[in-house]
Amino acid sequence: MPRLSTAEATVETLLRHGLDTVYALPGLHNDPLFDAFYHAADRLRVIHPRHEQTAAYMALGAALVTGKPQAFAVVPGPGMLNAGAALLTAYGMNAPVIGLIGQIPQADIDRGHGHLHEIHDQLGMMRHITKWAERIRSPQEAPTLVSQAIWQATSGRPRPVALECALDTWAKRADVTLPASPLPLPVEAIDDGAITAAAKILGAAERPIIVVGGGALDASAEVIALAELLEAPVSSYRRGRGVVPSSHRLAVDMPVGHRLWKDADAVLAIGTRFFIQNGSWGVDKNLKVVRLDIDPDEPDRFRKPDVALVGDAAIQLRALIAALPKHNRARTSRAEELKGHRAWFAERLSRLEPQVGFLKAIRAALPEDGIFVDEVSQMGFASRVALPIEKPRTYLSPGYQDNLGWGFGTALGAKAAMPHRKVLAIAGDGGFMYQIGELATAARHNLAVVVVVFDNGAFGNVKRIQQQHYGNRLIASDLQNPDFGKLADSFGIASFKATDPRQLEDALHKAFALNAPALVWVPHGDVPSPWDMIMMPKVR
Repeated sequence: MPRLSTAEATVETLLRHGLDTVYALPGLHNDPLFDAFYHAADRLRVIHPRHEQTAAYMALGAALVTGKPQAFAVVPGPGMLNAGAALLTAYGMNAPVIGLIGQIPQADIDRGHGHLHEIHDQLGMMRHITKWAERIRSPQEAPTLVSQAIWQATSGRPRPVALECALDTWAKRADVTLPASPLPLPVEAIDDGAITAAAKILGAAERPIIVVGGGALDASAEVIALAELLEAPVSSYRRGRGVVPSSHRLAVDMPVGHRLWKDADAVLAIGTRFFIQNGSWGVDKNLKVVRLDIDPDEPDRFRKPDVALVGDAAIQLRALIAALPKHNRARTSRAEELKGHRAWFAERLSRLEPQVGFLKAIRAALPEDGIFVDEVSQMGFASRVALPIEKPRTYLSPGYQDNLGWGFGTALGAKAAMPHRKVLAIAGDGGFMYQIGELATAARHNLAVVVVVFDNGAFGNVKRIQQQHYGNRLIASDLQNPDFGKLADSFGIASFKATDPRQLEDALHKAFALNAPALVWVPHGDVPSPWDMIMMPKVR
C-alpha cells in the first residue's frame, strides 16, 4: 500500500477513473490539494479561471460535450457558494460534475468559531444542489469516497456530486489502498412485459410522435431507427437537439411538434421531463403515452403514463425496436404533411429578424460538429427553435435554471475538453458581463472559443416585459456597456465588429481561422419576440 496524503490519494483516484483535467481556483484551504496537483502535472492538467463560478461552469461544459465526469475544485464558504449556480445548473441538466470543496480544520467544522470562509453546514447545503455529497475525513477514506462520488455521478440518472475535505485532512498521510478499477455500474434490466406493451401501443398508432430530451443524447441511432419504423416525427427542444439531425426527414422543431400534437394518438417521450407537453400543450385520454426514463421517479411526476420503460435509452430502445415489427401497422409517408408544416414554420421564422439572419450566419460558419453554446439572451431564445443542429452534444443550453451568465465559462470548458472542435458561444451584453474576466482565462490557457456578444444595451427580455405589461415603466433594465472590441483587445484577444448577418459570417470565418480566442461584437437595437414559438397554448 502506498503512503499518501489525502490530497494525493484523491488525485490518484481521479486519474485511475480517467479524469485528467481539473478546473480549479486555489486558496488556503486547498493548498495541499494543489500541491498534489503540482506533483501530478505530467498526468493531470489544471486549468485555473478567474472566478469559482467559472471553475464549475467549465467542468459542466466539459461534462456536457463528453458525457463523462469532470472535476472542479474551490475553497469553502464563498468559493462553494460562487460555484453553486453551476452545480445547480448541472443538477438540472443531469451532468456528471464532481466538486472538490475545501473546509476549515476538521475539529472546528460547524463550531461557529469564525474561521476564514467558515459556513454552517456546508455539507448539508451541498446536498440540496447535488445528487450526493460527503466529507473525506482521512487519507484511507479518500479513494473509496472519490470512487463512490464518480459512481454516484454516472450511475442511473447522471448528476453532480460533491466531496468536502478539511484543510488539515488534505495534508494527513497514511497507507492507503487505491482502487484497481472503477466501481461497476448497475446491470441494465429489460422489462419484457413493458416492452411488449409499449410496442403494441406504438405499433397500433396511426399518428405517433416522439419527443426527445437530454436523456436520448447517446441513443441517436436507436431513436432514428425507431422513428423510421413508426414514420413518427421527432420533436426536440434545447437538451434533445441533435439527437435526430435537423436535416432528417422526420426531425421537427418544437413549434411544428406543437402543430402535430393535437392530432397525435400516441407519444413516446424519451429522456425528457415532458414538462412542456404535460404542463402546457395538454394530454387527454385519446393520447396514449409511453415514457422512457433512466430515473424511476420521473414517469409519474405529472400523470401516470400508459407504459413506463425504465433504463438507459439506447438499451431500452434496442429492445423496443426488436419487439415492434410483430405489432407495427403499415403507414404512409408523412413527407408531404411535414413539408407543409415546415413551410408554415419557415414563414413564421421570416418574421423573426434579425435573429434568424444572424443564426443563419452562425450556422454557415460553424461546422456540423462544432459546438454552439446558448446563452439567456434574445439570440439564445431564438436559437432554441431556429438554429439547425446536426449532431448530439453540439447544442448546449442551460436547462430549466436558464441562468444568465452561464455561457462563456461553459464554452471554455467545452473547448478544453474538445480542443479539436470549433466552439462558438453567444451572449447578450447583460450575461456576458457576468464572466467578462474570463477573457483572461481564454487568453491564459489559449482556449480558442469564439464568443459573439449581441449588444442591445439592455436586459432585453426584462425590458420587453416592462414595455408590454407594465405601461413602459422601465426600471433596472437599461445597461451601460464598454466597447467590447477594445475590451477584448486589452486582453490580447482578437476582436471583430459586425452589424448585419453578412458581416457576422465573414467575421466568424476569420475568427475561426485564427485558432485562438476571439470576440465578435454585434451591436443591435430592439428585436421581435420569439416567445410565441416557445410558450405555446394548450391544444388538447
